[in-house]
Amino acid sequence: MDTLAPDIQALFAQLGEPHDEASITRFIEKHGNLSGQTKLHEAPFWTRAQACFLRDAIAQDANWAPVVDTLNARLHRVTPQDAARKEPP
Repeated sequence: MDTLAPDIQALFAQLGEPHDEASITRFIEKHGNLSGQTKLHEAPFWTRAQACFLRDAIAQDANWAPVVDTLNARLHRVTPQDAARKEPP
């Protein structure tokens, strides 16, 4: 049984996307502008199957959850409004 958590390359392979470092970097550069209100699995660039996988990985706290969280962070941009909402009153 494999007990190691998957990495970003394995996640991209699982999603059916090119999974070499250069391709992952290009993907994040191209799509890395999600607003704070957009859930990762609701981003318009995913297929239905990819979106379901990402949603379920988080909802079920699957082995994939940590790397999906990492991808989520890398694809979301922080706007001044998002930052202001996170500041303590």
